[in-house]
Amino acid sequence: MRHFSFSSIRQILQTSQVSFFGAIILLFSTSCEGFWGTKTDTDFLDEPIYDSRTVAYVPIQPVWDNLVYPIDVIAGWDELIYVADSGTQEIVSFDQAGNELGRYFVQDLSAIAQDRRLDLLAAGTRDTVINGTPYTLPAIYRLDLNKTGDYGLSNASLKRLTTHPFYFKSGTPTGSDSVVRFTGIAPLSDNRYYVTRTGPSNFVNQFGGPNDAVILFTGEDNYQIPVSVNTNLGLFRNYFVNPQAITSLAVPPQSPSVTSSGDFMFCSGGEGNLLKVQLIRFVDTEFGSSYEVVNLAAGDTSRADRFLYEPGRFIEPSAVTTTGDGTNYFFVLDAEKDSLYQFNGLGFEGVNPPPGANGTKVIRASFGGTGEGLTQFREPRGVAYLNRIVYVADAGNSRVLRFKLTTDFD
Repeated sequence: MRHFSFSSIRQILQTSQVSFFGAIILLFSTSCEGFWGTKTDTDFLDEPIYDSRTVAYVPIQPVWDNLVYPIDVIAGWDELIYVADSGTQEIVSFDQAGNELGRYFVQDLSAIAQDRRLDLLAAGTRDTVINGTPYTLPAIYRLDLNKTGDYGLSNASLKRLTTHPFYFKSGTPTGSDSVVRFTGIAPLSDNRYYVTRTGPSNFVNQFGGPNDAVILFTGEDNYQIPVSVNTNLGLFRNYFVNPQAITSLAVPPQSPSVTSSGDFMFCSGGEGNLLKVQLIRFVDTEFGSSYEVVNLAAGDTSRADRFLYEPGRFIEPSAVTTTGDGTNYFFVLDAEKDSLYQFNGLGFEGVNPPPGANGTKVIRASFGGTGEGLTQFREPRGVAYLNRIVYVADAGNSRVLRFKLTTDFD
């Protein structure tokens, strides 16, 4: 290969009409070595290749096993972890290292949540006598964790107890009211919250409230409205069939970016439902407000192998949560399949490929199966997410498991 020195370039400029820029082009195009040194051969470098075997969830030990039948787990706005153990009818609090911090008894405990004021909300029942007749009625407990000045569950005090039926304050309970159950609680950023409830049938009962329903409460625990849903077939006041779990999109950690939307995702136990997990959007306009089903894409196998809105994807979805760190993932548990499923915000099953991956197709990270192994479950009932760690209440194995994605390790 011919080499040119700076003196020879100068001579060319003096003896011809070659422009200065032409000389520069000549310098770079005719020499691979010279002034800038020898070109480095990079053929020895291996191009990174990612596949489903390298992008997966791995268990974090130790297992949290000082539990009997944990049916819910949440990541609190205080960044503590709370577990609802129906086997002992206790809420149990842990720090992120797994150290137990306190317990609180709630009769027939079925679901828990924490609002942004750091009050705990718990679904259970209470025994009462009305007009001489004893009842065991569903109730929502509001617990103040800081009333005594010593923050924590072990020092919690009951702040308010909201008992069904609450649709009309003068209503007298009937036998069917004792069958009603609250199955999930989902606070919003302004401390209002949704509650899923099940009843003996799907119609408006004598007290003005639907039996199977998602109900909106104010931050002061006042019944506001049962949610009706607009679809392309019209408005449905009985849209929710046997709802088992719910999450809003307002989840920890505390930050200015916490969404103020009223959207939520719910799980249905209805046997006839082909789509048992759906995202519902709250739409507020100058003409009024409404709730609508979000139509997520399904079927494009160039972008994902499986989908949230794939008909028949779930048998018994028992829990759902989302991420609050900007990754916009949804996690769904299926108690019948003993499995954990992860979806991105578009409804594609899997995680987005890491930097350097070949292609943009999401990589499936769902896992599970029946058993006692560290990546197996038996009737999983609760799921939470905080600081890139997924928590699963593995009810049938009396434990809480923790997982982290391989690409999330520092």
